[in-house]
Amino acid sequence: MVLVISPEIETAEEESHPTVDKVVKLITNKGGSIDEINRWGKRRLAYPIKHFIEGEYVLTHFKLDPNLTHELEASLKLNEDILRHLLIRPGS
Repeated sequence: MVLVISPEIETAEEESHPTVDKVVKLITNKGGSIDEINRWGKRRLAYPIKHFIEGEYVLTHFKLDPNLTHELEASLKLNEDILRHLLIRPGS
């Protein structure tokens, strides 16, 4: 899953990100497991989203029951700090 997080959320590069921590908690509370989290840092957006021209990109690899992904996506849409998200299933 790739998340584009609002650039207004300021954190140091070494510290955990509060929005990412919330997403990790959502996944683990539903019985999922986190394999890897890669912070790509702030990047320029291809087009403005909610009046932002930059966003912090985070790539997360995790395992979760496919039946629970709709609940996860609904929670991501409600989080105002997440500008966009893309959830895909890796190819087999």
